Amino acid sequence: MTDRLPIDEALPALKDALAKAGRAVLMAPPGAGKTTRVPLALLDQVSGRIVMLEPRRLAARAAAERMAETLGEPVGQTVGYRIRGEARTSRATRIEVVTEGILTRMLQSDPELTGIGCVIFDEFHERSLNADLGLALTWEARGALRPDLAIVVMSATLDAEPVAALLDNAPVIVSEGRAFPVETRWLGRPLATGMRLEAATAALVEEAAAETEGGILVFLPGEAEIRRTEALLSGRLGPEIALRPLFGAMDFAAQRAAIAPASSGRKIVLATSIAETSLTIQDIRVVVDAGRARRLRFDPGSGMARLVTERISRAEAEQRRGRAGRVAEGICYRLWTKGEEGALPAFAPPEIAVADLSGLALELALWGSDGADLAFLTPPPAPALAEARALLEGLGALKEGRITTHGRALAALPLHPRLAHMLVTAGPEAATLAALLAERDPIRGAPADLALRIAAVTNPGRFEAEHPWQVHRGTVERIRSEAKRLARMVQPAVSYSLAEMAALAYPDRIGLRRKGEAPRYVLSGGKGAVAAETDALGRARLIVATDLDGDPREARIRQGITLTEAELRRLHAPEIAWQDICAWSRREGRVLARKQERYGALVLDDRHWPDAPPEAIARGALDGLRQIGLTLSPVAARFRARVDILRQDGEEMPDLSDEALLNGEALLPYLRGKRTEADLRNLDLTEALRGQLDWGQMQLLDRLVPSHFETPLGRRVPIDYSGAAPAIEVKLPEMYGVTEHPSVGPKRRPLRISLLSPGNKPIQVTMDLPGFWDGSYADVRKEMRGRYPRHPWPENPREADPTTRAKPRGT
Repeated sequence: MTDRLPIDEALPALKDALAKAGRAVLMAPPGAGKTTRVPLALLDQVSGRIVMLEPRRLAARAAAERMAETLGEPVGQTVGYRIRGEARTSRATRIEVVTEGILTRMLQSDPELTGIGCVIFDEFHERSLNADLGLALTWEARGALRPDLAIVVMSATLDAEPVAALLDNAPVIVSEGRAFPVETRWLGRPLATGMRLEAATAALVEEAAAETEGGILVFLPGEAEIRRTEALLSGRLGPEIALRPLFGAMDFAAQRAAIAPASSGRKIVLATSIAETSLTIQDIRVVVDAGRARRLRFDPGSGMARLVTERISRAEAEQRRGRAGRVAEGICYRLWTKGEEGALPAFAPPEIAVADLSGLALELALWGSDGADLAFLTPPPAPALAEARALLEGLGALKEGRITTHGRALAALPLHPRLAHMLVTAGPEAATLAALLAERDPIRGAPADLALRIAAVTNPGRFEAEHPWQVHRGTVERIRSEAKRLARMVQPAVSYSLAEMAALAYPDRIGLRRKGEAPRYVLSGGKGAVAAETDALGRARLIVATDLDGDPREARIRQGITLTEAELRRLHAPEIAWQDICAWSRREGRVLARKQERYGALVLDDRHWPDAPPEAIARGALDGLRQIGLTLSPVAARFRARVDILRQDGEEMPDLSDEALLNGEALLPYLRGKRTEADLRNLDLTEALRGQLDWGQMQLLDRLVPSHFETPLGRRVPIDYSGAAPAIEVKLPEMYGVTEHPSVGPKRRPLRISLLSPGNKPIQVTMDLPGFWDGSYADVRKEMRGRYPRHPWPENPREADPTTRAKPRGT
């Protein structure tokens, strides 16, 4: 290693930290050389093999090849790699570069990591789910079984302190990196509304090509945007400029061509985030950043994941910018204004916070942990984890939270648990479908029918001759190669149809067409889905939706297959059962009593239930009340308000709120025979409310919070409990002689008294009657004597007799 790299200055400190503490966090910016230098530097210090994790297959191969070249050896000697479907290692291999899922398999099969002396987590700032899980499991294995196991976490942009704290205050080593300055150029104004990302990016690339020299690396969110931008640029640049796409689904030969030096002229690489880290792409001096990334987002409420295109974080923008300065001074063009940069999030969300956690839940169960006792930098969200465990229970992988024998078989396969369940159950015949569903669509733009994809994979030439859609040959080859590998991993089983295989993987996405013309479906898991109006799949009564866009309200079906009822019954006969249903129909406004044959949320047969028992009808009516809400009569509302006063004042009284009544069963005896919305709206719940109080509570209520106030003349005046304070209306002369203000409740809440004239006109409102006698009564008396001279208006109302009568004429 004669050429010096910035990371070399930090290597002595790293080796010292590992010798003393056995763990370290290494911070090094892009281009420092950490990926290829650190494992080689540790060869003499580490006893046993060094395993380094890379988040992407291309980066793993490139890192292994670069280290082997440094040693003057072919790959597979001292330095080797293992990625999905390919391995280049030997007995002499000391450094093994692997993709992240492979470490998990190593740990699950051998928690001691026998023969391994050091595990390196490269590019940890990407926060992939497998990296988080791998670190958590490795850290626990180190603490319980292998205290001699060295751990290095390497990152370019991640805040190091939380990771160091997670690893019991691991030493933090910082490398300054290569000092090649990069000039940043922003847009002068925001993109015009409605301007497509590809058109704006192509224009910026043309500008960069005209103003700069050297290779250009363009960051775009996905393959579709890369292809459209490539089409826009073709023919608009000089013949000396070669366009090179770079994305994860390409075959390795095409990926190598993208990262290799240009044989002549200039090179423009159109790449996804695959090019952000690890890879060194030769000749790059300029970066054009479209500022978007495509991420998978999982909604635990819908049980579906969807790809979303969103703005990148400031950390990702800095990573991309750094690619322009790896080998010389560079320039970074950003497709946003400098003012817009402040609105970017600091970091991208970790995958564990937004992804489908089914695989994680299965790995945790296999490890024998619920996850709470493991060192996760970001703990898995409880709702998503619960949703994942519910799916695994449905697949038979878990039982009462513990992994089953079937679950262990699923965990051994390099597939999502859904597809692994299908493959184990259906055997090698399902291998092609499993590989297809794990890959991207090989015939994009075609109708949703899954059978078309199988035909394209089976015989792509014939498919293209018979159909108008072009087959992506590279994707097909990957599917066929993976299918052969998967077929060797399982035993022969009972033969299933293609639709039955799909239903094995997606038992919660079996769809039954709703009534009506639109191709809308209710899925067995309870969610909704819709097919394209022009798609033949939408004419089927039963389908299996194998790919949905993840809309939580009504997902669009991107791939699916027709399922016959016979196939459904053959596959899920134990789960299909008749149920007696008394339920409220919002559309009809009444209780419907039906006998239904159901599979999950699907109603396969529906018949009238003529002899439904009154109790079941009452429960349906209660469901109706929950939907339309309670309507209390004035008497019932007044009774509930009285009970609420006692509850508020600390007395033991039942909760008569709408929520408590509707969520409980107290109303059921009073709903017998009630079937329609009119019945429910006309229902007087006074007796139902009174029935919630025992004899002692009723006595207490009548004594402390009475329904009426008795005046000194013995007249019962109803108390209005609907306002902020209990209130009565009474003629002023009828209150003569009252020296203490009336009150209710244990805490003696004063009544709000509206004092009326003999003509029933409001005179005064008071909550302090003695204060009124001593204060404003004198003014009221003067006015009332003039208006009502035949009524008594004593100077001292405290000692006067109450009355409602006028004085006889002539007195």
